[in-house]
Amino acid sequence: MLQIRCNRANASLLCGFAGAHLNAAITLTHCIFGNLPWRKLPAYLLGQFLGSFLAAATIFGLYYDALYDYTKGNFTVTGPTATASIFSTYPSSYMSLSGSFFTEVMATVMLYLGILVIHDEKNNGALKGTQALLTGILVLGIGMGMGMNTGYAINPSRDLPPRIFTAIAGWGVDVFTAGNCWWWVPLVAPTLGSLAGGLIYKLVIDIHNQPVLEVSETLDRPEKG
Repeated sequence: MLQIRCNRANASLLCGFAGAHLNAAITLTHCIFGNLPWRKLPAYLLGQFLGSFLAAATIFGLYYDALYDYTKGNFTVTGPTATASIFSTYPSSYMSLSGSFFTEVMATVMLYLGILVIHDEKNNGALKGTQALLTGILVLGIGMGMGMNTGYAINPSRDLPPRIFTAIAGWGVDVFTAGNCWWWVPLVAPTLGSLAGGLIYKLVIDIHNQPVLEVSETLDRPEKG
């Protein structure tokens, strides 16, 4: 990942080594909170969406024979041989649209809160070099604990481009109509969840943190007496 010089006034993914933004919701949140210039947003989103689209195309190419054999060439979104969920998320049959939306919001709140804790150098941040591993464990935990309802999209960048690809590759417009037109939820809910997570962190933790420079000076100052 790209090395980025850490602004002492910020505690965010932009500190340390997180130059590679992989989540459009978090990238947008950084822009809103002033941690990332708005002029960089289009380039980040383009990279995220293009990368996700090409990844879906690569998986499709690698496993085309297996997909064709399993479905007999009939690529479907629902039914006994449905395969669209390999590429994008879809809610479980028992889920309502409102329940699915709430699940995605809460999952992304947990994601962004966890990321901010891991990278907060003004607090008890993770050991240098372990942030990526801990973030991976965080995503795994969210998937195991909250993934059954909706497949835990938690990232617009990883859901919409593969959905578009599957619409082109043979699954058709059903990828946008399935699950009560579910497709827009992985775009909106993670964005709102990321914003909520960032706001919660700022109000509960970040405003109470001392600036890094001030903390350093306090630690270096010899005690009197």
